[in-house]
Amino acid sequence: MDYYFAPLEGITNYLFRRIHSRHFPGIRKYFAPFISPNQSRKVMTKEMKDLLPENNEGLELVPQILTNSSQGFIDTAKKLIQLGYHQVNLNLGCPSGTVVAKHKGAGFLADPDALDRFLDQIFQSTDMEISVKTRLGMADGDEFYRLLDIYNQYPIAELIIHPRIREDYYKFHPRMNYFDYAADHSKNILCYNGDLFSCEDCRMFSEKYPKIDRIMAGRGLLMDPGMVWKLTQKDAPMGQEREKIVDFHNELYEAYRQVMSGERSVLFKMKEVWSYMIASFPGNEKNMKKIKKASSLADYEAAVGQIFRS
Repeated sequence: MDYYFAPLEGITNYLFRRIHSRHFPGIRKYFAPFISPNQSRKVMTKEMKDLLPENNEGLELVPQILTNSSQGFIDTAKKLIQLGYHQVNLNLGCPSGTVVAKHKGAGFLADPDALDRFLDQIFQSTDMEISVKTRLGMADGDEFYRLLDIYNQYPIAELIIHPRIREDYYKFHPRMNYFDYAADHSKNILCYNGDLFSCEDCRMFSEKYPKIDRIMAGRGLLMDPGMVWKLTQKDAPMGQEREKIVDFHNELYEAYRQVMSGERSVLFKMKEVWSYMIASFPGNEKNMKKIKKASSLADYEAAVGQIFRS
């Protein structure tokens, strides 16, 4: 089984990826938070810095593009080729209201004819592998039947399916009957994404779908950064997961202090990380509230220290 780390905007930047890979090996591919080409068809400096090869040494990183403009996709792909990338991912899954309102991400799925034309243009004009991350549709799972017919027309490197419609956001259970249909009818290699929050979740999926050899986790790997490490490393010392997370946190925290200006920026970033990672330290609701309320790094360190000592 190959394990992929899904991108989460604002959290899984190059510092996070690099430090995570050192402490928790086993991730086959990291996917970068999406690039959204602007009207001038330029990629923002901040986004490009995150993708620079020197910032991602030792990782197999896949950039992700969020757009409904075929020319914007093609132009951005050319820039990525110049950086040495050989694969790019098309984001057709983001359910954010601001994204969907612009007919991007999951919003693009509402117009399958336009999506078909878009895919035809980018596959004809892009000299690199293209994978696709998709939802089932906008408002009805049955939209997926048409979408899969479209995807089957193109040589997609990997079709990553999050089996929810856009209106589900991240609520309810994934609609696995549609993934079952894809497993039987897709002409492209499939990767599963959705609600993999523990090692047991991953094992159960593997048992049910023995022919699917790649899965992507996002929120689960933020809740338990060592999840894939425990699944893939035969010499992973059981019982030391928390110590590993402590070391991971400390290096990440120090890295942000070195590169970010001002306590407020560091606090904001670490509070985002803890909104997920607290799941690895159950029973610390009061200390988590202290982290949320922390207005200085001293307050933050005190609250985190209490969690780690517990």
